Amino acid sequence: MDYFEGLLLGTLWSDTDYENRRHLSLFILYGMLVCGVIALNYFTGSFSGLLSAQRTLKLVLFLALFLASPFMCFRYYRFPVWIKIPVLFAEGAKYIIMTLLMTTWIMPYTKVSFAQIQTYVMDFLNKTLESSTARFAASAGTFSTVLGVITGGVYVVFLFAAILILAVMIPGTVYLIVRLLQYGYDKLVGRYIIGQNADR
Repeated sequence: MDYFEGLLLGTLWSDTDYENRRHLSLFILYGMLVCGVIALNYFTGSFSGLLSAQRTLKLVLFLALFLASPFMCFRYYRFPVWIKIPVLFAEGAKYIIMTLLMTTWIMPYTKVSFAQIQTYVMDFLNKTLESSTARFAASAGTFSTVLGVITGGVYVVFLFAAILILAVMIPGTVYLIVRLLQYGYDKLVGRYIIGQNADR
């Protein structure tokens, strides 16, 4: 329970040591989860309505929860359990809606068909291997093809790995930015509006 309180309430309102520990695995897991959901929707269309529709509604709900967050959380430890649980659910819903909102901006870029992607990838591989082979043609002679395939292959693998890393890092970075913005807003509200009534 302490973990979820630290994760959802943040350091300002929670009494856990959540922020004293590194959460790199959570950062990576969140990015992989977002990428996995988008990929699953791309191939199956299972979540198309949920991920791509109602951008305005998602934005309104997210902003409402974002703005209401400090007022829900500052007395969290004085609430009975039957109020604590809805508060945690509301905080969790805020990040779920944030994720769905993020996907509404990503989804338009996933309209390319799988056949088009295959064609583009094959053309890219062919051009990369051809240019790599041509680079060694003058100096390597008969070994130019081998060297071209090796260097071209290494370049393609490196590029593919970089794309995967970015695909995981971008959602995680957005998540961290939102948490920092929430912390800053909570700090201002706690200091200038809630004042002496805050738990901290």
